Amino acid sequence: MTDEERKALWKQEEAQAHIRGWDFSHIRGRYEEEHDLPWNYERTVRAYLWEDAMLLDYDTGGGEFLRSLGHPYRRTAATEGYPPNVRLCKDTLLPLGIDFKECSDPAAIPFPDGAFDIVVNRHGSFHAGELFRLLKKGGLFITEQVGGDNDRDLVERVLPGTEKPFPHLNLAEQRRVFETAGFQILRAEEAFRPIFFYDMGAFVWFARIIEWEFPGFSVDRCFQRLCAMQKELEKTGKVEGTIHRWLLVAKK
Repeated sequence: MTDEERKALWKQEEAQAHIRGWDFSHIRGRYEEEHDLPWNYERTVRAYLWEDAMLLDYDTGGGEFLRSLGHPYRRTAATEGYPPNVRLCKDTLLPLGIDFKECSDPAAIPFPDGAFDIVVNRHGSFHAGELFRLLKKGGLFITEQVGGDNDRDLVERVLPGTEKPFPHLNLAEQRRVFETAGFQILRAEEAFRPIFFYDMGAFVWFARIIEWEFPGFSVDRCFQRLCAMQKELEKTGKVEGTIHRWLLVAKK
């Protein structure tokens, strides 16, 4: 394949970099991540969730994970702030009887004090003080978060010198934030694990979707660096980076 043919192929992937909800099915089988975390977020949530609990999923995305829990809809609430996902949630969650509200400010969630037994949040925004307000006494906040060092080695390969978008998102710092807000920490874990790309088109699509980590990324701007990564892929069968995740279970 010539460079021009390769560039045209990658630019097709770039043009298709749009998602509905948080759906990465476009690159399923072409990349791999989170397959070896030392915890399972769904099992962690289920371990604390009981049938009569009032549950809130803040920053629910498209509501996919929330619906997979199968919690009674009349005791389930959700928020989302990204406009395409807000529309999706209104179409899918409200008809089920889930109390869905649009919200893009984690410090001003439109529910009353002490409304929930459990608040869950996976890879979304949060505000420790607001979570404390929302929870009943003894209530739990359960979150898995993307850490501030996520994909940094990959970012450096295509956009060297790019600043970290969320340098404060590490377990040690956030544990202190929650303890200061009055929470008791029940569980706290952090992990760095590999992410693999098996074709460069999948990486191009990924980098365009995760625009806050790869600001200003484009095939045209990064083409020579992408070609260098392509040579590595042809040699080893993959391009590898590192993800950063942390898990926190905090009790009011």
